[in-house]
Amino acid sequence: MSDPLPPTLRLHRAITEVPQGAWDALLDDAARPFLEWAFLAALEESGSVGPHVGWHPRHLTLWRGSRLVAAAPAYLKDDSHGEFVADGAWATAAERLGVRYYPKLVLAVPFTPVTGRRLLVAPGEERAAREQELARAALEYAHAEGFSSVHVHFPTEAEATALEAAGYAVRLSVQYQWRNAGYGSFEDFLARFHSHRRHQIRRELRAPAAQGLTLRTLRGEALAGVDPVDLHRLYVSTVDKYPWGRRLLTPGFFARMLSTFRQACEVVEVRRDGRLVAGAFNLMGPRALYGRYWGCFEEHPFLHFNACLYHPVAEAIARGLERFEPGSGGEHKLTRGFEPQPTFSAHLLFHPGVDRAVRSFLEHERAAVLAGLPRWRAETGFKRGPLVPPTR
Repeated sequence: MSDPLPPTLRLHRAITEVPQGAWDALLDDAARPFLEWAFLAALEESGSVGPHVGWHPRHLTLWRGSRLVAAAPAYLKDDSHGEFVADGAWATAAERLGVRYYPKLVLAVPFTPVTGRRLLVAPGEERAAREQELARAALEYAHAEGFSSVHVHFPTEAEATALEAAGYAVRLSVQYQWRNAGYGSFEDFLARFHSHRRHQIRRELRAPAAQGLTLRTLRGEALAGVDPVDLHRLYVSTVDKYPWGRRLLTPGFFARMLSTFRQACEVVEVRRDGRLVAGAFNLMGPRALYGRYWGCFEEHPFLHFNACLYHPVAEAIARGLERFEPGSGGEHKLTRGFEPQPTFSAHLLFHPGVDRAVRSFLEHERAAVLAGLPRWRAETGFKRGPLVPPTR
């Protein structure tokens, strides 16, 4: 029996150049929902992602004949905005050495600091071999085009290990996430806290009722009554608060999500006297809930904590989900039961001097992160619970 044909590489400047069925056939639970074709298409087709915002699609696919056997979402980047992996200091250092840092190639999901597969492999294929081919293809393409580097943002830990074997430097970071320890109710979750922290959380939980606010979660067919314009208004209400904020997501993105990706969407709606005053837009995976965008038209004490932390946690417990990831940053999450969890990125810079400097920095940064984990874990206010450090 002859050996199978070696895969051939194709480059795509839009996700719509790849058949939806072929792309989605590569997905497993670790890739959903953010690598689903419909989500990536909603970003691109709505004008939220594209050259005008510095995200040029360059999706990599490997084909054996007419069969798609592997793929990676990839983008040519003119800057580092919307990546949630801080490399601005690297760009500055490179420029001081007379080395151009942009453009660069990034394997990532735009504006999405969520760990998940970045190297997709078809069932029945040898995963390790296809992952190595994708990693090598990214490097060869970036070299040929004169880019400075290749970066893989928020891969799984197993992918980070494979990328390190392919020559990439791996970065260790931390996010604060809620993990389900087998809670039967939200009261079970509260019981884990020391009494003073538990009393503080209860006080925060009582605030919406005292303020005349009602919270509810909408999903499935209930989303038919949600106006995507309202979701966009909530989104920009947060973006516009910051001088560095950029309105990247368009009203069309929310419209497409509600029409073509509704099964993965949920909205936490906050109303007073029937009027919408705040809300959070979340996405659902097979075993996890992901907080994405929050906004408010009125400021109320503790409202953000209730809409974006406590209410989704209660929903996750009721539905038996494994975890809730509210997004990057925010040390206020620690004292509310969100524990430090490792995240990864992988980087290979083609200029030897810059690459050496980055690798040295990453070694020191990793040591600092590992040293900080016990302290961060202690700040949750839990009475008990072992710390499980990263294996790498």
